[in-house]
Amino acid sequence: MRLSDQMRVASIGIRARRLRAALSALGIAIGTAAIVAVLGLSASSQAGLLAQIDRLGTNLLTANTGQSVAGEKAQLPAAAPLRISHLPDVEQVAHAGALDDANVYRSPLIPAVNTNSLRVRAASLNLPEVIGIGVAQGRWLNTATERGPVTVLGALAARRLGIERVHPGQRIWLKNQWFYVAGILEPATLSTDIDTSALIGYPAAERYLGYTAVDQGKAVAGPPTTVYARARMDRVDAVQGVLAQTANPESPGEVDVGQPSEALTARAAAEGAFNSLFLGLGLVALIVGAVGVANIMIISVLERRSEIGLRRALGATRGHIRTQFLSEAVMLALLGGAAGVAAGVLTTAVYANTKGWAVVIPAQAWAGGIGAAIVIGAIAGLLPALRAARLSPTEALRTL
Repeated sequence: MRLSDQMRVASIGIRARRLRAALSALGIAIGTAAIVAVLGLSASSQAGLLAQIDRLGTNLLTANTGQSVAGEKAQLPAAAPLRISHLPDVEQVAHAGALDDANVYRSPLIPAVNTNSLRVRAASLNLPEVIGIGVAQGRWLNTATERGPVTVLGALAARRLGIERVHPGQRIWLKNQWFYVAGILEPATLSTDIDTSALIGYPAAERYLGYTAVDQGKAVAGPPTTVYARARMDRVDAVQGVLAQTANPESPGEVDVGQPSEALTARAAAEGAFNSLFLGLGLVALIVGAVGVANIMIISVLERRSEIGLRRALGATRGHIRTQFLSEAVMLALLGGAAGVAAGVLTTAVYANTKGWAVVIPAQAWAGGIGAAIVIGAIAGLLPALRAARLSPTEALRTL
């Protein structure tokens, strides 16, 4: 028999029992859709994150406070930002200082233990520009507001405080002082610490919250706990190698140097580690679908004994019968697999568009889904096909 003839004969059983065939193929479709959607969403998410990293730049470096030899928390010198700005390959420098003893509350009536894991940070005026974030509402600090009781909230800090928009006279309680809310920042991709912070100017931190450091025998605002440096794109590694020594020449080992884009790239790769769990669930659905296909094919053999006997009496060989039922099982699984691939692609496209990601469907997702459906259909239909081929014409025709 030609392949076209085999497919036509195999489709007879499916077309004659459409509802049963559709329900049997549903398990295959669900499993295939799960596989395609998991791989597609993972690839789209990683592509979106990497595209965002590219937009923000991979040349941002950070110098953070580390630990001293005694294991205690170290401190960056107040002059660290100025020293780093003198490096010839550094284009921009910003800094922020975390106030350990200042918490953020919606009002002084909030219990002190309900900190919401928010912190107060003093920030330089060019911080948003250097780390690549914008102001979602209101405005950023300026030379006037950095000296007064004025704060700008990170995106997550505003959400935890229940502040959705900025309006005149809005205040929050920082340590033991009311501060007016001037703005809310957009999410900070390259510096998640900023998201959970209430940012104020260094002069205000010194005046209202007592945030001071000693530099060359004089009390100054500070110190910074994180210095952000934008290096020349072709000199990032060179700057990273001297950043700790430049920030703290006396104790460079107490400075932790990092590149936020590397951490985000690692996070994008780590997100793919969860794929195995969901792929396993998709495989379980495929196995359940295979059981359904095998069941429907066994029932089909029992119901079509007369057809099998008649075909054998008219000259069909055991191989023809075996091929007919095996092809029917594969076709049933293939239809389910195709429907599952379509559903998985549609799910990925809809979700990726809502997140603003590029829609990425890896070839191994749809090809693997279709291939797995065909293999499972063949395995599920093998036993019923062998059973049908073993029926003798005389035994099968007794049911007529």
